[in-house]
Amino acid sequence: MQLFFSNRQLAHQPTQYMVHGRIVPAFENNDRATTLLTALAGAGLSPTEPAAHGLAPILKVHADHFVEFLSTAHAEFMTLPNHGPEAIPNIWSYRASDAAFTPRGKARPTGIIGRMGWYVGDISAVITADTYTSAVVSAEAAVSAAEAVRKGAKAAFALCRPPGHHAYVDRASGFCFLNNAAIAAEVLRKDFARVAILDFDTHHGDGTQAIFYSRRDVFFGSVHTDPSSYYPHYVGYADERGAGPGEGFNLNLPLAFGADDAAFLEANRALIAAAEAAGAEALVLSAGWDAHHLDPLSKLAVTTDAYARLGALYGACDLPTVIVQEGGYSLKAIAEASHAFTAAYRAARGV
Repeated sequence: MQLFFSNRQLAHQPTQYMVHGRIVPAFENNDRATTLLTALAGAGLSPTEPAAHGLAPILKVHADHFVEFLSTAHAEFMTLPNHGPEAIPNIWSYRASDAAFTPRGKARPTGIIGRMGWYVGDISAVITADTYTSAVVSAEAAVSAAEAVRKGAKAAFALCRPPGHHAYVDRASGFCFLNNAAIAAEVLRKDFARVAILDFDTHHGDGTQAIFYSRRDVFFGSVHTDPSSYYPHYVGYADERGAGPGEGFNLNLPLAFGADDAAFLEANRALIAAAEAAGAEALVLSAGWDAHHLDPLSKLAVTTDAYARLGALYGACDLPTVIVQEGGYSLKAIAEASHAFTAAYRAARGV
């Protein structure tokens, strides 16, 4: 099984993150990637440089004006008087269906302060001088993994950093700028009539859900912490089943705070069964390690052993698969969980 990663993904180096009103060092940092590389090497994987694919696969998912914003935002922000080292929004648009707000709500601002609030959903998506470069190369890792599967590989792993599942068509959020899993799914759709994206990060993949919510050719399923008191708060509830042609092709399985290995694994079994019932011909796994009880953001009681069993569970799925790295912020937890999952997956799948 090939692992796709480039050191250019390390160029994005945010320095700050806000937790409960307090500025702390960034949780999403280079140490995550280097720790993952070491852990995955222990599971027998060595990195391959992603190929250059241009912007076409990214623009299949993301709005061109959003991608243009990401490419210029930091430089524009640095022209502001008294600017800080990184571009962070301080105002947000109210995108409402209320008729009183519709005219302005549909008009994109031109100034950098307004554009930051339009295109960045929260202050965890910090934009540095090299964010765009790293995000594009991270997406290219996902594209390269999907292309390997299109060429006949049973599975491929994209070590995407920065991650992607909170990124919408035209909005960055939650450490995410480009939606790597969605981009990989679109590449797979060239050969497979229906693709399933299954997300076991502890946070709901709200950006991924939004991208495919009205489509039936890409099934989206997510196991995550109950969002009623947890990020992303506003999306990820069990009654969100898809809309229009996509109705019935979206499945959310939120877990209560404190849910253990058994609940986590049972929910993932349900995701697999739903994807099979939907007729999925290929899989994209949004793989986060932050459900682990050691993770600083986790509200669950999931252990390393669960990730080994999870790897065997997904490894038993006889479908072409792209594994896309998402979250995980305890270096100890991601080292243990990613190694346990990948070793068990490879053994079960024979890759």
